[in-house]
Amino acid sequence: MAYIIIAVVVVLIFLSGIRIVRPTHRGLVETLGKYTSFASPGFHWIVPVIQKLYQVNITEQMVNADPQVIITNDNLNATVDAQVYFKVRQDEESVKASMYNADNYYYQIVNLARTTLRNIIGTMSLRSANSERGVINTELHKTLESETRNWGILITRTELKEIDPPKDVQETMNKVVKAENEKIAAIDFATATETAADGQKRAEIKKAEGVKQAKILAAEGEAQAIRLVNEAAQQYFVGNAQLLRELQAVETALKNNAKIVVPADSQLVNLVGELSGILPVEKKAPREPGA
Repeated sequence: MAYIIIAVVVVLIFLSGIRIVRPTHRGLVETLGKYTSFASPGFHWIVPVIQKLYQVNITEQMVNADPQVIITNDNLNATVDAQVYFKVRQDEESVKASMYNADNYYYQIVNLARTTLRNIIGTMSLRSANSERGVINTELHKTLESETRNWGILITRTELKEIDPPKDVQETMNKVVKAENEKIAAIDFATATETAADGQKRAEIKKAEGVKQAKILAAEGEAQAIRLVNEAAQQYFVGNAQLLRELQAVETALKNNAKIVVPADSQLVNLVGELSGILPVEKKAPREPGA
């Protein structure tokens, strides 16, 4: 009977000392309050009462740096909220540091983030804080990473959720943005109108240049015609002004499809034929009888 009781006690002690460490955690074993070993994922057995195993989560975690009101450099109140993502490094020294170098790293990270945000945004205007969120995130991440290095913590990233100004300031800012947008639209419209006017002006100039060139060509053609007429007059009508006048009259009449009867043996007929390359046919003398 005593053996059975002893066996039951031994089994109970064994079962009570079983510890399972999941892959998402690492363990620290303490014996009588002193760190003695590092527990990797898997099965572990500790001596009940004498030993304790503390598990530390090594997965990425997120803490919210609760919204707070911060006074900016231009004396405006802004409600600021941010999130911090971090994790405990997996190696033994980092896990020990997270347990023994910081009393409660969740709470301390939140307060450190809030303090850092006040220091950063307090030196900026509200407008620059809204437009330079990347700068704020970078500074916040750098400060947290530096301060938590001795805790075995890795700050993976920080996210600035919101920077909300007071309602009346927000309304004023919206009006300013609207006015700026309207100004830009007006400038764009004026530029487009000016561009269209320039295009129209260039088109009119091109058109005028075309008309000018056409007139020049027409004038040159007329000058060439006059020159040819003068040359013809010098060649064919020297001392025959009356004949030239008659030829011009004939030309004018022919333009209107008029018919003019000219004696066949007149000098005018001979001249027209010569100008067109046709020579008049000489009349043959009538044959004498008996010839």
